[in-house]
Amino acid sequence: MDIASIREEYTRDGLSRQMLNDDPFRQFEHWFQQALNSEAATPNAMSLATVAPDGQPSQRTVLLKYFDQDGLVFFTNYESRKAREIAGNPKVSLLFYWVELERQVHITGCTERISTAESLKYFMSRPRGSQIGAWVSSQSSAVGSRQLLLAKFEEMKRKFHNQEVPLPSFWGGYRVAPASFEFWQGRPNRLHDRFLYTRQGDGGWELERLAP
Repeated sequence: MDIASIREEYTRDGLSRQMLNDDPFRQFEHWFQQALNSEAATPNAMSLATVAPDGQPSQRTVLLKYFDQDGLVFFTNYESRKAREIAGNPKVSLLFYWVELERQVHITGCTERISTAESLKYFMSRPRGSQIGAWVSSQSSAVGSRQLLLAKFEEMKRKFHNQEVPLPSFWGGYRVAPASFEFWQGRPNRLHDRFLYTRQGDGGWELERLAP
């Protein structure tokens, strides 16, 4: 298998300082809307990197559910590997890759749990099957077989029959408050456009172009 011969020339678009909003949240919203309009596959998918106590980093894909000036929110099991690592080190990294637009957004920041009320509001908007699924999976722990998961799912369906599915105490959301945003646009000859916003002590943002 000759992987080295796989090449992609990025020619779709460019990025200049004049094209960027002074507010990185507004810039992210603009790019996210363009990703939605482009019909990119799962535009809200983001790689989440955390670090274990021994320094070993780990990554997984999670789904961004909403964002505002306070940060970006995703949901998970509070007993999962990612949650345990966040408890030990709340600093995380997020990466969006919109291949159709030849773009990436890399975000670093600090993570904290959102309120139970906020988690409940989102939980009640989920499809019933997803609500039940949150009760079924002891995320990141070993499981003997898929049949055991399906059996537990049927058990939970019977348990919550003809009633609302309650919010599990071990499930909810995290908000990532960004310390930096990097916007990356692929360009020909690997001379990509990269711009980094870094949060300053006064709450403002410094913006600089990075070498590709």
